[in-house]
Amino acid sequence: MNKTGSQYGIFFVLPAVIGTFIFIVIPILCSFLLSFTNWDLLGDITYAGISNYKAIFSEPVFIQVLINTVVYALSVTFFAVTIPLGIAAIINEKICGSEWFKTIYFIPFITPAVVIAIVWSWIFDPNIGAVNMLFKTHYTWLFDTHLAMPVLIFVSVWKLIGYNVILFLTGFSTINSNIYEAAKIDGASGINVFKNITLPLLKPTIYFVTLVTAISSFQVFDLIYVMTSGGPKGATDVIVYSIYKYAFEYFDIGKSCALAYILFAVIFTLALLQRKFSK
Repeated sequence: MNKTGSQYGIFFVLPAVIGTFIFIVIPILCSFLLSFTNWDLLGDITYAGISNYKAIFSEPVFIQVLINTVVYALSVTFFAVTIPLGIAAIINEKICGSEWFKTIYFIPFITPAVVIAIVWSWIFDPNIGAVNMLFKTHYTWLFDTHLAMPVLIFVSVWKLIGYNVILFLTGFSTINSNIYEAAKIDGASGINVFKNITLPLLKPTIYFVTLVTAISSFQVFDLIYVMTSGGPKGATDVIVYSIYKYAFEYFDIGKSCALAYILFAVIFTLALLQRKFSK
């Protein structure tokens, strides 16, 4: 009977396995092979060796793109982890209207990124934007090389807060309330309880949230594409947006795929370092 059950189980799993192989495994292998070729989507594919990787690393703009990506990803990860952690800690105290706050915080996450980008572009518009009108300023937010990146970081953090709050609240729910009761009996202050009890017990959740947020931040594209298109003067140009430009503006598929695997190496290294330091 177990044998029959396992045979039927294969049929249930098979569609997912086939879909994964067709839409994930094969494209990964093909893109890796294409990173060693020259192809413009129309002509013949020619072997180029590692020249695409050499060309990318030799371009002066690549260093700026890499710096932009790292600054954006690290900034978003820091604020999109610490702020939701604090909010979740407050909501976890069963304050009045906590369920309402959960819903309000989560709405930005389920809103399409393109819609969010358009709305915030209007808000930060230098002529009719609500920010300049509210604070009586005259900043050209998204057209200033020093302000465009902070604005994008702010919008990204605003969008991620709700999702991370829910994840942290899930982590809080796994902590035994008896531990807090014992700490209160011993006279521990709220700060000491949070530092010596909550944070250590919440460590797996913090690690997961940090890793997921960092990976998604390194892969940002839609906000950049809609709000700044990599400008002004390349101040917000990131790796994924450069991948798009190589592929669909310059029609250089080889370099586009090579840059994608450079991004993979960066994210993979980050994940290993984060895992090491988390221990």
